[in-house]
Amino acid sequence: MINHPVRVYRSEENLAREDQLAHKIATVAADPVEVTSEVTEMIINRIIDNASVAIASLNRGPIVAARAQALTHAPSTGGQGASVFGISEKVSPEWAAWANGVAVRELDYHDTFLAAEYSHPGDNIPPILAVAQHTGASGKDLIRGIATGYEIQVDLVKAICLHKHKIDHVAHLGPSAAAGIGTLLGLDVETIFQAVGQGLHTTTATRQSRKGEISTWKAHAPAFAGKMAVEAADRAMRGQTSPVPIYEGEDGVIAWMLDGPDAAYEVPLPEAGEAKRAILDTYTKEHSAEYQAQAWIDLARKLHGEHPEAADPKNVKSVLIKTSHHTHYVIGSGANDPQKYDPTASRETLDHSIPYIFTVALQDGAWHHVDSYSPERAGRADTVELWNKVTTEEDAEWTRRYHSLDIAEKAFGGSVEITLNDGTVITDEIAVADAHPLGARPFAREQYINKFRTLAEGLVDEAEINRFIAAAENLENLAAGELDQLNIQAADGVINLETAPKGLF
Repeated sequence: MINHPVRVYRSEENLAREDQLAHKIATVAADPVEVTSEVTEMIINRIIDNASVAIASLNRGPIVAARAQALTHAPSTGGQGASVFGISEKVSPEWAAWANGVAVRELDYHDTFLAAEYSHPGDNIPPILAVAQHTGASGKDLIRGIATGYEIQVDLVKAICLHKHKIDHVAHLGPSAAAGIGTLLGLDVETIFQAVGQGLHTTTATRQSRKGEISTWKAHAPAFAGKMAVEAADRAMRGQTSPVPIYEGEDGVIAWMLDGPDAAYEVPLPEAGEAKRAILDTYTKEHSAEYQAQAWIDLARKLHGEHPEAADPKNVKSVLIKTSHHTHYVIGSGANDPQKYDPTASRETLDHSIPYIFTVALQDGAWHHVDSYSPERAGRADTVELWNKVTTEEDAEWTRRYHSLDIAEKAFGGSVEITLNDGTVITDEIAVADAHPLGARPFAREQYINKFRTLAEGLVDEAEINRFIAAAENLENLAAGELDQLNIQAADGVINLETAPKGLF
């Protein structure tokens, strides 16, 4: 890897194109380096993982609306169209990226990477796959495109913080998906450069989508970035250009949206001929909740078995969670969002509330992607009572470990102190989720397939489940035009297109 210095330049400094970050990203995307077998296997895992969570959300409101929008846009003339999860109809690729992006993101249940910024790199897959299906690409083409999407997003996330400036993390997704599409299609460096610039320019937005009362837009935000990446690639292929330099310009993203004119970053990118391996640094979710909640669910399940008395609010004086800066201020009590303690709050809000999640997992000894968020579950009197006794605080050591570049000590958990009314103090800690590569039960192919089977049960016929798994595992051998096999058909009666909400299109 090479660390590339990135700063703001005045217009008169005339930063050369090849020295601009967007151009360096494009150069990496255009590098014809082979994808390693280890990376290929993980890409297959993540395609299965995305399908799992998309199928589980087929009839949730945001997906129903996004699918209805997509179905009003027939395949464009430049290809054969792309598939939408659950149905057989094809649509224009940017709209397939939109519908499938919402489906993948809705349950907050797929992969994650956390460093200077936060991300869900699996959000790259819907737009890249949609373009691959539309253009009749092969499985190997798709693998190369996805490897680039993950690489660029992870590298940006390692170097450039967005959230401290209240910019939503999908600002790293627009460029990464555009770069992945460029690799998929074998585009030249200049074309990818323009697509990356447009991908960034059109996907910068504030983090209000993840603050306070969290709305359905949370699921749409990455889908919008993916859709913009498809459109940016299309425009760039037609010779249209982007703002230059998009990152480093004196009126660019860094100068006015991020660390300002004195900013200085070092962005790691693979050198020429170096394999794109960043997907191996990412990790998926065993539970349907914000990633910082994964380890806390696992610890709460453990405490449920070891200390059942702690699940009864009549026994508990207080629950103090000591954790990283991010966990405390974004999904903990440090956010100062009263909605995080509101039993009538939206699902999107509850899955960003550590006090709620820890309480329910402690009481139930389990976590379910639907039942754990139901209004009845959130409103249970003993849950509300215990929930209001849970607070978080930042711990400097857990913050340091959160930001560590050493994978062996990087942590997303913390410690908990449960003080009982009789004076007993129960303490425990957890560094990473059980499903993390360094956790108690790391996810491997078996677990990805089991997650898919569990979430698809009752929604997809058994024969279709088996067919999809076989197709995904055979990805390397899928010939040009065979990527429609990665779509999944819902069982008869699961989707009723007639009940979709009406809109403008």
